[in-house]
Amino acid sequence: TSCLQSGSKRRLDEAQMAASAEDNENLVPVTVLTGFLGSGKTTLLNHILTATHGKKIAVIENEFGDVGIDDELLQKNSKVQADEEIIEMMNGCICCTVRQDLITVLSKLAKRVASGKLKLDGIVIETTGLADPAPVAQTFFVDDAVKAFARLDGIVTLIDAKHIELHLDEEKPEGAENEAVEQVAFADRLLLNKVDLVDEAELARVEGRLRAINSFAPIQRCQQSQVAVGDVLELRAFDLQRTLEMDDGFLDTDAEHEHDASVSSLAIVQPGEVDAELLEGWIGDLLRDRGADIFRTKGILAIAGSPKKCVFQGVHMIFNSALGGEWAEGEPRESRLVFIGKNLQHEELRAGFSACLATPQLDAQRRAALRFEVGAHVQCKVAPDEWAKGRVVAQLYRNTPEEGRAGGVSPYQVELDGGDLIFVPLDDDQVIRRA
Repeated sequence: TSCLQSGSKRRLDEAQMAASAEDNENLVPVTVLTGFLGSGKTTLLNHILTATHGKKIAVIENEFGDVGIDDELLQKNSKVQADEEIIEMMNGCICCTVRQDLITVLSKLAKRVASGKLKLDGIVIETTGLADPAPVAQTFFVDDAVKAFARLDGIVTLIDAKHIELHLDEEKPEGAENEAVEQVAFADRLLLNKVDLVDEAELARVEGRLRAINSFAPIQRCQQSQVAVGDVLELRAFDLQRTLEMDDGFLDTDAEHEHDASVSSLAIVQPGEVDAELLEGWIGDLLRDRGADIFRTKGILAIAGSPKKCVFQGVHMIFNSALGGEWAEGEPRESRLVFIGKNLQHEELRAGFSACLATPQLDAQRRAALRFEVGAHVQCKVAPDEWAKGRVVAQLYRNTPEEGRAGGVSPYQVELDGGDLIFVPLDDDQVIRRA
């Protein structure tokens, strides 16, 4: 069940959000690999396609990018050239080239998996040539066929330790994005490559700058792109249940780094419960108005009236949410929210989120504005042309998860003359009127 209802029709449908962990395990995990020219992506992709690592991985590369898997290497190591887009390697991996549409290539892979001709342990998609990895990431939120086959596992950015500062400092024409900054901001894991070319002091400075842009992605040092295949797979960064298990250090606001860059990260820890209606309105407005600048959002929310945690993930203005586990007895009810983006107004975001808190004053204001008191005899519209008589039995009724809006508040609960209990979503004469 979704716990946030705003955010446009593009959000994931509720059935998908409520998919069981077991169903999720059957989906092929997808890593999006990004990084600037010269960071070592070609070396890493070649390693995946030729090393004996025992995993069957499909590597999908964008032909329009600056990375090209070496043709000679492909010919030497390929076993079957299934068609012009999909090449099978000696080690069982697959190399695919995207000429038109990523979804087309994913559909081909899905058909081969469904037919039993191919078993995949994971997919790595190289996104060089795009301004940022968001369009690829969003494919796994919005395309139904893709969602049934694969799940976005994480975004990995490969970084050239020797030259990254030049890219981060590059002056861009007004209105143009600094791709290197965006690639760092989007990452769930940062692979700091070529560490043998710089000294420890330079490494410490580079890591400080990376953390200033994205203080939440772990940094892993490496040389010549030599990392275990497992280091770029099974990150579960987009797993809503894994988000629930984020350790306190991940959201440690003291870990924030002050800096002048336009891209930054912000963690908010807000004690108390938030009001679902206010929160939906705030997040909906925020992502509509600022979504282009907000690269990533994730968090765990304490919704007033809901016994379960609300888990939240977003890429730009597309987001999904789901109910997680129940709050443990004695566990402090607090919300934790992370933003990574450009020109983030930290204090404005803190104030906006704080204004969503559920308070006795808010409750009293809403109660005072209601037209009918408990016990009032009313008529309720129960069908397009049908009204039924009943009696108000509760004001500000908190909806249950079964009613599709966990933590949502309806103006009234009404007992109909026949004994049925219903909730009234609006305090309006078109829905409820005095009998």
